Amino acid sequence: MQRIALFLATNLAIILVVSFIYNLISNATGYSLNNAGGLLIFCALFGFGGAFVSLWLSRWMALRATGARVIETPRSSAEQWLVQTVRRQAQQAGLPMPQVAIYQSPEPNAFATGRSKKESLVAVSTGLLDAMSQDEVEAVLAHEVSHIANGDMVTLTLIQGVVNTFVMFFARIIASVIDNATRGNNQQGGGLGSFAYFGIVMLLEVVFGVLASIIVMWFSRQREFRADAGSAALVGPHKMIAALERLKRAQESRLDGTMLAFGINGKRSGLSKLFMSHPSLDERIHALRQRAAK
Repeated sequence: MQRIALFLATNLAIILVVSFIYNLISNATGYSLNNAGGLLIFCALFGFGGAFVSLWLSRWMALRATGARVIETPRSSAEQWLVQTVRRQAQQAGLPMPQVAIYQSPEPNAFATGRSKKESLVAVSTGLLDAMSQDEVEAVLAHEVSHIANGDMVTLTLIQGVVNTFVMFFARIIASVIDNATRGNNQQGGGLGSFAYFGIVMLLEVVFGVLASIIVMWFSRQREFRADAGSAALVGPHKMIAALERLKRAQESRLDGTMLAFGINGKRSGLSKLFMSHPSLDERIHALRQRAAK
């Protein structure tokens, strides 16, 4: 119930803030929803607004969703090693120290999130610590630290904002064209009507959203290769290859949403390769072996 209440409150806040900002811009510029410029501004505010709110809350939401415990004071030698390893890798990458957390899960996985390099989180599952050797865990941590160093969370948010904007914009433009065509062919005025117009907009947003996700997932796969390369630079390619080989024997990831996108193990493929957030483990291992051979 708390999560539902937070979700509703967050979306209501987005609507109120975006509506207020849009009204200010509309009054200052004369743009309105009746012209393309005003509609584009409206869609951009909602598209980027939702994406940046998700980014802003990402660390808090990830901790709540996984039940992860931030290591403030290490309780064991394993936790001490975990914190020290992340600190060393962050220093190598020129980053402020991220928060380090552990969450209970039998699957070997880890993820990085946070709204900026200064406000980041690296979390690992108990399954990862149990299933992997220390060298393999070190490589996984380096992979997640590389996500942070590459600014992947912010970049993915910007891409998602652009995608959201144009999905909303073109859905409404095409629905308006259909509405005008229907109105023009009807001697009594006609038109789609509010309900039909809204239904067409929703249908087009779903279709365009699916197509646009191909772009987002392509970027997601590319940044996995870059994070693997970053891990290889920090700890050596052979350790990262060993970690990926270990993951090939693991079960499907149970992480959701952005946590899946920034997890180390993203085997869930969706409808096809075009919709995968991660390249296949074999492709990643092949890329690292080619890098090691150079």
